Amino acid sequence: MNERKRVLTGDRPTGKLHLGHYVGSLQNRVKLQDEYDCYFLIADLHMLTTRPTREDIEEMRDNIREMVLDYLAVGIDPNKSTIYLQSAVHAVYEMNLFFEMLVSLPRLLRLPSLKEMARAANIDEEAMPFGLIGYPVLQAADILMARAHLVPVGKDNEAHVEVTREIARRFNYLYGEVFPIPEVMLSDVPTLVGIDGKAKMSKSLGNAIFLSDDPKTVEKKVRSMYTDPKRIRADIPGTVEGNPVFIYHDIFNPNREEVEDLKERYRQGRVGDVEVKEKLARALNAFLDPIRERREQFAKERGLVEEIIYTGTLKVRAIAEETLEAVKQAMGLRGIWRSIERKARERMQELAKLQTL
Repeated sequence: MNERKRVLTGDRPTGKLHLGHYVGSLQNRVKLQDEYDCYFLIADLHMLTTRPTREDIEEMRDNIREMVLDYLAVGIDPNKSTIYLQSAVHAVYEMNLFFEMLVSLPRLLRLPSLKEMARAANIDEEAMPFGLIGYPVLQAADILMARAHLVPVGKDNEAHVEVTREIARRFNYLYGEVFPIPEVMLSDVPTLVGIDGKAKMSKSLGNAIFLSDDPKTVEKKVRSMYTDPKRIRADIPGTVEGNPVFIYHDIFNPNREEVEDLKERYRQGRVGDVEVKEKLARALNAFLDPIRERREQFAKERGLVEEIIYTGTLKVRAIAEETLEAVKQAMGLRGIWRSIERKARERMQELAKLQTL
């Protein structure tokens, strides 16, 4: 039987996860873990590129726990997948350094996502830290360290994986075949619009419904949702296409007959936003109820999250050290040190013999 292909992806630990994370990646990860050998990294080193202060690092402690609880709640199974802490895999630091030698600064600066990240973090382009510019190189170290075959990403991160592919090809060309060339696994689900109608649901924009939100909070957020701005009364025909409330109905409401009825009446001006939102809130809470219940149970198990991260990290450390050894052997770095070590030991032994005479 052929060994299952490896998949690697992960998240920066910014806190609790929301419906946008579920639609964009989490639901796909739950499916992938039955078909592939999955590795999910807690990307705390990547957080430092835009949030490097001691306060930011302290905040990550709680964020990591909250994020992993959400993983477990949606169905990511630590018996099927490996969850690990990026900063505790020390081989990644060395591989990041080696890979920095294989890519040019102009190549990295051509990535539009880096400028977007800088703007989101209120960092002036002229003051972009070296670590942020090198973000894709560190990603390459994560991916190639695990010798991953597939990397699930959104369209906006496809260019980053291409940098990884270039680095892998460059390394293999210079030193011999060590790395598989990873393939991009693009999500077929579009970015989930925020409840305020903005293009993307985001914690920082305050337009998110979190997987752990209680029923009352969900209802409150749904009541505030952006709809058709031209529709000031219920008897005015409204637009369904692109309407966030109906986008959510299509994704989260399994009652297709109800959804189609609401759409038809909305277009005809025979239903108000209140009813449409009430039914959406009901559907969302029905979807979130089992997730919240599982999350609560996992949260009660003291030390469970830490044990999962610990055991996963130890497993990845072993893989990373194996990869790093292969890298150093291929580059010839091991030979340099071993030659120095051998000659030094020979000299020390000769000196020791002379002292005993």
